[in-house]
Amino acid sequence: MTTLTQAAITTRKIVRYSIFFVIFLIIGRLLLNAGIKLYLKVFPPAPPPPTVKYGKLPVLPFPQKDKVNFSLTLETAEGGLPTLPTTVKVYYMPKRSANLLSLDEARQKASALGFLPQEQTVSETTYKFNSKDIPSTLTMNIVTGVFSINYDLKVDPSPLQVRPPSPEVGSAGVQAYLTSAGLFPADLTGPIGHEYLKVNGDKLIPALSLSDANLTEVQLFRKNYDDYPSLTADPTKANVWFLLSGTSLNSNKGIIAAEFHYFPVDETQFSTYPIKTAQAAWDELVAGKGYLADQGTNKENDQVKIRKVYLAYYDAGEAIDFYQPIIVFEGDNNFMAYVPAVTSGYYGQ
Repeated sequence: MTTLTQAAITTRKIVRYSIFFVIFLIIGRLLLNAGIKLYLKVFPPAPPPPTVKYGKLPVLPFPQKDKVNFSLTLETAEGGLPTLPTTVKVYYMPKRSANLLSLDEARQKASALGFLPQEQTVSETTYKFNSKDIPSTLTMNIVTGVFSINYDLKVDPSPLQVRPPSPEVGSAGVQAYLTSAGLFPADLTGPIGHEYLKVNGDKLIPALSLSDANLTEVQLFRKNYDDYPSLTADPTKANVWFLLSGTSLNSNKGIIAAEFHYFPVDETQFSTYPIKTAQAAWDELVAGKGYLADQGTNKENDQVKIRKVYLAYYDAGEAIDFYQPIIVFEGDNNFMAYVPAVTSGYYGQ
């Protein structure tokens, strides 16, 4: 009996100490992980040096605009300028080149988009394709793939007699239309913008609602890259947009106008570059060296308060070599300005 009692006591002690040991290991591991995280937060490892394998970058092609002077003050939610990362990726943008098959490929695209494959020459690289039964024309650059569509409402105003689609229905129709022609890019999946428009004489003016509109403009923006948004020269306008009536896109009567200015980004080919601090970018902007993307409803010499500062990518809508980051300054009344993000020493001519 004594032996059995001692064995039971010993077993209970082993179990008890084993539980204590396991608890100790768990608590110790939690404390160790917390200590490592705290250390890395206080003493973060140095980021890898930028690779800059493309050498000096071409200057970003911002459109030429008349200078407008504003008095800028900084009033962000953080109370100052943000801390930006020290390096950001610059992506390679492959360019298409003309070849003997370029015109044949353009004819195939025109046919897939619902136009006759018989072209009219506009220039050495630009050709026009007509629709069979309706006054609609496709104009395409056979090298870049850029195209536009125009429907002559003076010849046939019937598309205006049907209520236009909602933005959701319209954008889904545009994506299906481009996909059926093999022309919907994989990264054209960012925010979808829209505007309601109505006919006023020979002009189109904004409409207050869908019920008041004759047409719906749908705008397809590029997706975010590395969690940074893609912004165009005019941040309210995408490089790919369609003006839609309420008739079916399958008949091409549904497309009153369209612009497709898309240039691909190769996500597998990139290099990292050092970027400016937010303070350096702010100093450039205040000195008048930034690009005014949208002055909103602000007037010259107004005082504009900047509320947000962040990184984005500039989607130029034209053939360029690299997809590059910008530093964005958003202010009151829809003010928006850009400053090239890469440090100045890495820009060429």
